[in-house]
Amino acid sequence: MTVQLYSYFRSSASYRVRIALHLKKIPFQTVSVDLRKNEQGSANYTSVNPQGLVPTLVDGDMTLSQSLVILEYLETRYPTVPLLPIDGKLMWKVKELTQFIACDIHPINNLRVLKYLTETLEATSNAKDAWYHHWIKEGFDILEKELARFRTPFALSDTPSWVDLCLIPQMYNAHRFKIDLSKHPRLCAIEAHCLTLDAFQKALPEHQDDCDL
Repeated sequence: MTVQLYSYFRSSASYRVRIALHLKKIPFQTVSVDLRKNEQGSANYTSVNPQGLVPTLVDGDMTLSQSLVILEYLETRYPTVPLLPIDGKLMWKVKELTQFIACDIHPINNLRVLKYLTETLEATSNAKDAWYHHWIKEGFDILEKELARFRTPFALSDTPSWVDLCLIPQMYNAHRFKIDLSKHPRLCAIEAHCLTLDAFQKALPEHQDDCDL
């Protein structure tokens, strides 16, 4: 049975799972969930994922949401092309920085938060952008210092890890919101290297079937 990924093309959490699936060469079918139309709140989708969030991965009789849990599941179920180092010290660093990006940078700037700022709190477009720029810059400043200590083509090693999978969607968003990345050369170098790989290219938002950019 083909793996199914319920996804939205611009969702950073979906994006990181797409990269993992492509790197591991796991065939999958994408099921679009349009967040702009609130399809994630529909009865049809919440019957699959009661949390009403994307992504959701369906693999046979296993249904999982929460992207970091999905990454861990894929690492266990499909160990070929490992994305989590077996070296204990490096493994814990990968987990630490993965959570920093996925839990401390991404959630503050996801679509739900931005919509609440503009629709409920009536923040202006400029105020929303200022919010986005502030939190990305603060997170990226920390990441730049952390990753500058590693002289590797990918974030922490010679092969991609969960850190790269989480970083690249945030870099994509930073470009989209026209954030000045001149003070983050290490992050830019990692991004450039990742995008030389076919798996990262295939996972790009503009290469998804539900993209209407």
